[in-house]
Amino acid sequence: MTTTRRARHTARSAALVAVAAAAAFSLTACQGGTGKDGAAGPEQKASATRAAAGTPHATAAGGSTPAASGKSAADVRTRTLAPSRTTAPATTAKAAAPVRTQTLADGSKAEIYRLGAEHYRARIVSRGEVLATMETAGTDAGLDANDMFVVLTLGGEVRSWLGGGHTGPGTFRLAGGWTAKVMKTGELRYRAQIIGNDGSADGTLEANQQDAGLDANGVYIVLSAGGVISAHE
Repeated sequence: MTTTRRARHTARSAALVAVAAAAAFSLTACQGGTGKDGAAGPEQKASATRAAAGTPHATAAGGSTPAASGKSAADVRTRTLAPSRTTAPATTAKAAAPVRTQTLADGSKAEIYRLGAEHYRARIVSRGEVLATMETAGTDAGLDANDMFVVLTLGGEVRSWLGGGHTGPGTFRLAGGWTAKVMKTGELRYRAQIIGNDGSADGTLEANQQDAGLDANGVYIVLSAGGVISAHE
């Protein structure tokens, strides 16, 4: 009887050891560390995914992700990419007003603008339409407007007269005792030497595809790009 009880006890102990070993193996397999390639097992991957979803991450700007802050990705992009406002006040350039308006010999008007020291512009206006523009650029300016001649000086003075033109090339006697020797130098290019009573050349006018003008001691001279010269005191 004693021998039989011991044999049963030994068999029962061996069975319990086998069950415990099987349970330990099963637990290791379910919680298993890594596979052959070192990757986490399925349960570990699921746990890592759940942990990542529940943990907010800091963004580059120091805030949280859209999921953590309650804002969508579009909201964050819009806030990040919005242009900064300009704090400087907007300015509107005002058109300069003419320093004066002067009636010309044919009844049109000259609107005279001061642009700087010895720098003036004159707009020739008739019935609200701008017919021509003159501007001093280091020298006086001149204009032949259909046989009305206009000079705009470096001081902003305007002189106009009708007729009295001579067509070059040639030598012509002008008002105020001046003589003009007109030469053609190219297409729509003429040069006039202004000669005084003593025969010396006291000035030169160059019409280089545009009219030219000169104030010669109170005598106003225009040479056109077509070779027409006229003077008036």
